[in-house]
Amino acid sequence: MFPIKIKNKAEKIVKLCLKKKIKLAFAESCTGGMLSSLITSIPNSSKIFSCSYITYSNFSKVKILGISEKTIKKFGAVSHEVAIEMANNVAFKAKADIGIGITGIAGPGGATKNKKVGEVHIALDTKGATRTLQLKLKGSRNHIRLSSVDSALDLLIGYILKPDVKKDPDWEFVK
Repeated sequence: MFPIKIKNKAEKIVKLCLKKKIKLAFAESCTGGMLSSLITSIPNSSKIFSCSYITYSNFSKVKILGISEKTIKKFGAVSHEVAIEMANNVAFKAKADIGIGITGIAGPGGATKNKKVGEVHIALDTKGATRTLQLKLKGSRNHIRLSSVDSALDLLIGYILKPDVKKDPDWEFVK
């Protein structure tokens, strides 16, 4: 189901999390659980994976994850700000070390004047520090979803291998 390159990254994440005793939790929108499915396809993932929420609608983002309605109204569901709240809230709810939030427009519909198909926001939250990515992807719905998962894996690997974020200017610190 997943390309070998992506599967290998997931295996690396599970091994690293096992070694460092890191617990993960995900909140997915446009990927529809694809990242969670990939991670849980790896043996021993139950030791490092807490849970996942698929919050596809704005209603579920608000009611299940506790995303602020004001944030959605001001920035839109597909935004840096919503991805951050998704990552932060899922980590908090799951008592996980790392939370990932993914929101975007996989297409072919869903685009607006300001947000095109292929715009994806990914956030990684780890106890007060957050890193985000904004992607502008092209291709089929499946390509956009797989590329989003691949980017989330890269973000996870980067953090796990270099967790001292205080020296990295790309991280935001939340109080």
